[in-house]
Amino acid sequence: MAALRLALAQLNVTVGDLDANRRLIEEAIHRAQAWRADLVVVPELAVTGYPPEDLLLKPQFIEANARVLERLSPASRGLVALVGFVDRDRQGRLHNAAAVLAGGRRVATYHKQWLPNYGVFDEKRYFTAGAGSLVLMVGGVRVGVTICEDLWEEAPCRALGALGAQVVVNLSSSPYHAGKLRVRERLFARRAQENRLAIAYCNLVGGQDELIFDGASLILDARGRERIRGAQFREDMVLMDLEPPQMGPGRPSRAARGAARVVPLSRALTERPRLRLARARRLLPVEEVYEALTLGVRDYVRKNGFSTVVLGLSGGVDSALTACIAADALGPAEVRAVVMPSRFSSSATQADARRVAKALGIEVLEIPIEPMFRAYLETLQPHFGTRAPDVAEQNLQARVRGTLLMALSNKFGWLVLTTGNKSETATGYTTLYGDMAGGFAVIKDVPKTLVYELARFRNRRARPGDREPAPAFGRVGPGRRAGGPGVPIPASVLARAPSAELAPNQTDQDTLPPYSLLDRLLKAYVEEDQSLRAILARLPAALPWGTTGAAQAGNRVDPAVAQRVIAMVDRSEYKRRQGPPGIKITPKAFGKDRRMPITNRFHQS
Repeated sequence: MAALRLALAQLNVTVGDLDANRRLIEEAIHRAQAWRADLVVVPELAVTGYPPEDLLLKPQFIEANARVLERLSPASRGLVALVGFVDRDRQGRLHNAAAVLAGGRRVATYHKQWLPNYGVFDEKRYFTAGAGSLVLMVGGVRVGVTICEDLWEEAPCRALGALGAQVVVNLSSSPYHAGKLRVRERLFARRAQENRLAIAYCNLVGGQDELIFDGASLILDARGRERIRGAQFREDMVLMDLEPPQMGPGRPSRAARGAARVVPLSRALTERPRLRLARARRLLPVEEVYEALTLGVRDYVRKNGFSTVVLGLSGGVDSALTACIAADALGPAEVRAVVMPSRFSSSATQADARRVAKALGIEVLEIPIEPMFRAYLETLQPHFGTRAPDVAEQNLQARVRGTLLMALSNKFGWLVLTTGNKSETATGYTTLYGDMAGGFAVIKDVPKTLVYELARFRNRRARPGDREPAPAFGRVGPGRRAGGPGVPIPASVLARAPSAELAPNQTDQDTLPPYSLLDRLLKAYVEEDQSLRAILARLPAALPWGTTGAAQAGNRVDPAVAQRVIAMVDRSEYKRRQGPPGIKITPKAFGKDRRMPITNRFHQS
């Protein structure tokens, strides 16, 4: 028997840009035809983009999506194409659907059976779950159809295996977070092994508001072994010839034969020269996060009609990392950095800010804020009276800077990138209408410890041939060889104690516990929803890297510190609600992932 030639087209579509999405899908189908593929798969809801959210409540949007599908149908001559779209049934209910296009027309439709309604997903708000499996006969090969969450559940694959499916294809729009690729690979391998069938998983790629889709499409054989993998964070077409030994046996059970919904399509497969497998390189964990952030900035800026971005460059590690990501995403010519020194800014941080900009080749604007800050203080003095300076005066400086950045944005059409990290956002160690003012929060979901890892990674990448093994997440402080000649982030930035520089001799640790401890507390409380009691019982305090056993067990978190961090997180919800969107890279990000009430008197125990 000849091999089944599969083409998985991981595309970067845009929500609502139906004509542009149609052109991308058509191009993918034509490329698959040029490769003489039997079956081409595009991602879940590729016609509309994912997630379309409340656009799905507009009848005209659903009708336009249906017209696009009609225009795509003629492109399917000579192969079978599976295309994600929104289907409306006779009762007017909407379905997350896959259209089966063949011979220039739509020959079948599959409706997603498992609708996710957790984390960033709320598909039950819009869609009705489908019922019944679909098996396509493509050249004598039984191909089962699933959409995203269907593959994460046991029942759909089990049903398709009983129907004799040899291959299960999956149209997916699975958002990224660090480590998720390995979770998918293990799960899909288990599905293949349990049901003795090959799996072909086609994932979306690109940025959509807070979400990043990482591509990394996969084909696994019936023993669960990875045969080929697509690129991460960029468009790609994954091509493979699946031969009978790599697929399932294709024998439907007696009980399932009567219930089978089998659609016969092409009669026979064609003998062709075999394809050479081209497996994409797997990114290192820290490299993966950096590429996700870069893609997120590029797509948010360009898909929203901007070309140039602007950010405040302070000489600290957060703004330095944000500048690196922006320059890599858009090119140095499209990044503007504004240095805004105050009476508390040190000459060292100002020099480092200029070094970062010079190393990246980005334009620098210098606007000292002292005259404006002094004017505010003089204006407010009659009202502040003899009260001692405190956080009010500190925040005034941040708000002057935010006003300047927004003025440049208004005048020149630049998008303001904010530079606050997840540790600050979580605890409210930010200034509303100050450093939170902007259009997009690049590292909003990046803990401070990971900020340092990413900065060291970017420095290593700037020195080809002088790489060190990527360290595990969580180590704070200067990295070996970081900050040498030719790297964008000076060693002094990585070695200096973090400071907002809004008061004399200020450091972050005046207000916050050490970041190595803070980030562990935040992961337990924010991402894992652990109670204070569970955190105190399970979480050791920050210790030297690699400390284990009895030494670790005898060094528990101070209950007062943990309680204070939790209180900071809880009372800062009103700030986070008013901040700009930012890129999700952890399993639970603030925003769509974590939706807490602002008015809330529940106290953790």
